[in-house]
Amino acid sequence: MDRGLTLDQVRISRGSWTLVDLSCTIPPGGVLTVMGPSGSGKSTLLAFITGTLAPGFRATGRVILNGQDLAHVPTDRRRIGLLFQDDLLFPHLSVGQNLAFGLRPGGSKPERAARIAAALSEVGLAGFESRDPATLSGGQKARVSLMRTLLSEPCALLLDEPFSGLDPALRSQIRALVLQTAQRRGLPMLLVTHDPEDADAVGGLRVMLGA
Repeated sequence: MDRGLTLDQVRISRGSWTLVDLSCTIPPGGVLTVMGPSGSGKSTLLAFITGTLAPGFRATGRVILNGQDLAHVPTDRRRIGLLFQDDLLFPHLSVGQNLAFGLRPGGSKPERAARIAAALSEVGLAGFESRDPATLSGGQKARVSLMRTLLSEPCALLLDEPFSGLDPALRSQIRALVLQTAQRRGLPMLLVTHDPEDADAVGGLRVMLGA
């Protein structure tokens, strides 16, 4: 089976305006950075990949993940993780409960608790299960958000400008953490950003929209 995330002749348009025209394969642990200004089609491409493209857009081409064509696969079964600029943690749940929300069904209560503890330990937050998200720093929230996404066991990771709200020093740290953690899991990554610094830091392939 071919591993990785393949965008096979993906073309997305609105009316007579073509936003995206792209063909490439992102290997396991590899990165494709899609750059462009606001309105150039970056988020539209992510919506097509996840199966949530809004009405009014026309799309052709295929999204293939680990050899499976996702055309008829429902969004919640595509096994694609998504990280946003905002951490989107549930304020009424503890850190541990937020992570539990990301876990796939199955397993005993002790097994699930052990997985949550291991995830927090992996990002330097051991013992944070009972913490209120409101008491976390921006970097800690970003770490929890990352692990909640990874606990859902995605086969690919989409990054929707997840570093742009962080201060420069923290941005570099979290960017490296996301990259290294996803690479350890062999996840193909697609980063959309308007910042050349992000693109330079993650390496890999680079595509410019709206040029």
